[in-house]
Amino acid sequence: MKYIELVRLLRPQQWAKNLFVFLPMFFYGQLTDAAALKNAVIAFVAFSLVASSVYCFNDLKDVESDKRHEKKRHRPIASGAVSPAEAVVCCIAAFCIGILATSLLPDYASLELAYILIAYTIINLAYCLKLKHIAIIDIVIVAVGFVLRILAGGFATATPISHWIVLLTFLLALFLAVAKRRDDVIIYEQSGAKMRRNIDRYNRQFIDLALGIISTLCMMCYIMYSVSPEVVTRFGTSWLYLTSVFVLAGILRYLQLAIVDIRSGSPTQILLHDKFIQMCILGWLLTFALILYVR
Repeated sequence: MKYIELVRLLRPQQWAKNLFVFLPMFFYGQLTDAAALKNAVIAFVAFSLVASSVYCFNDLKDVESDKRHEKKRHRPIASGAVSPAEAVVCCIAAFCIGILATSLLPDYASLELAYILIAYTIINLAYCLKLKHIAIIDIVIVAVGFVLRILAGGFATATPISHWIVLLTFLLALFLAVAKRRDDVIIYEQSGAKMRRNIDRYNRQFIDLALGIISTLCMMCYIMYSVSPEVVTRFGTSWLYLTSVFVLAGILRYLQLAIVDIRSGSPTQILLHDKFIQMCILGWLLTFALILYVR
């Protein structure tokens, strides 16, 4: 049972976020390159372990407040299933193994990935200690974390990173972070309970306006990417714009979950359980893959 609790402490369900490291090679048409795929897997494992070390640190820091939280009190440290000393060892071990894993990459990529992982750790430690309590900065840092995942995947596979993929990743992550804040705002309005210390710096009107602006920018950016001359030239096709249908459907579905159903609190759980979102992602992947790889 102890091992199960230690695994829970690492939050493996959150590793789905690190699948972003595979996007550069997917967009660049490298999925059939075995060497690049192996390097992407190494980057995924390394990023997952380093991110898990940050989760351990966060749970250690917030253990007292987690004990008073209806859901977070069941976390391994807050519930007493894992001692603080065990959590510290787990945190350090996950970080060190993640950094060491970068040595499995070719020389041109290992140092760059290590720098990105260290930068990610520093930014997120600052987030845990202070920055998550500053409205707007908190959601921007979350979005930057996803951009770092993209950069990690690009360096690991020697794949060029275009400004389009950086913009799309940042906007999509920002959209998900704002939608997540909406759930916290609703709870605060209904019960007065602060899920976050800075939640009184948000309100429903601001969140809904921000969601509208960011979702519009995200959709426009994707369409501009799909029809841009450089992308059309690189892939030798002008049909990528067809994948916009799935992107639009996915964004609208997420807005529906956030505004109508009020259940956008966990993007990872939505990804794992919402069939509509899953079908949009699957449809987008298959259509994109057919256009790029089956011609």
